[in-house]
Amino acid sequence: MRRFLSAGLAFVLIAGAGGLWLTRPVKSDPVSFAGLTGDASRGERIFWAGGCASCHATPEATGEARLVLCGGERLSTDFGTFVVPNISPDPDHGIGGWSVADLDSALRHGTSPEGQHYYPSFPYTSYAHAEPQDVADLKAFLDMLPPSDREDEPHELSFPYDQRIILGGWKLLAGGPSWIVEGDLSPEEERGRYLVEGLGHCGECHTPRNALGLRDTGRWLAGGPNPEGRGTIPNITPAKLDWSEGDIAEYLSSGFTPDYDSAGGQMADVVRNTGQLTDEDRQAIAAYLKKVPPVE
Repeated sequence: MRRFLSAGLAFVLIAGAGGLWLTRPVKSDPVSFAGLTGDASRGERIFWAGGCASCHATPEATGEARLVLCGGERLSTDFGTFVVPNISPDPDHGIGGWSVADLDSALRHGTSPEGQHYYPSFPYTSYAHAEPQDVADLKAFLDMLPPSDREDEPHELSFPYDQRIILGGWKLLAGGPSWIVEGDLSPEEERGRYLVEGLGHCGECHTPRNALGLRDTGRWLAGGPNPEGRGTIPNITPAKLDWSEGDIAEYLSSGFTPDYDSAGGQMADVVRNTGQLTDEDRQAIAAYLKKVPPVE
């Protein structure tokens, strides 16, 4: 009996150790960024594509104030309230002391420089597609922005969601970066896929989620409840969005619909970002959206 119990305990310990290893925080290898030089002018394009200001600038900020990434916005969800951090180049209160590898760890792996899991209120499941050069360029641009000494506030989460260790299991269920729309895509459509599925993280809001907060990729971009609990996010698959590619590109530039309505709510903020992109990038997004499988 004692031998049986000892064997059972050993199995539990081994299984537990294996689980912790599988769900450990993953960090990027600094060696892979040793030869990269960031281009701040190109990084600005990545900044707007990624929508960084939408969350990290002060709510309601306009103009140059949107470049002060002091954080503080509160995101209310079913899991609790997440408070957006300061990512300005302040070395003490922001990310001024981060390396490019640190930023890559956060964007692609959801891991802090200290080796902790980030909560997926930060859309690293989409940013996981980011190319290393784009990360280096983004870091170069972020380093040029105004610093802020605003201190971060803790998230307001109840048990068990306040236990970061469980996020490793969530990441395991979410899986690694893989493209949703595959097949024979043109270079323009591939660029659009990179912007929509990756940097633009459109699926974080436009795709419904299950009870664990995982995206239902079988209903990609089919809309659903607003993750923050206010209203619904529309279906932007071809089943519901019957605009032409030109209509979509124009909307992403000016915010005006084919019916002369205008973007409102959260989408107005998105258009402030996409309006900073090139015509080619907006056209690529439109071309990609036409390739998305329609979902009624």
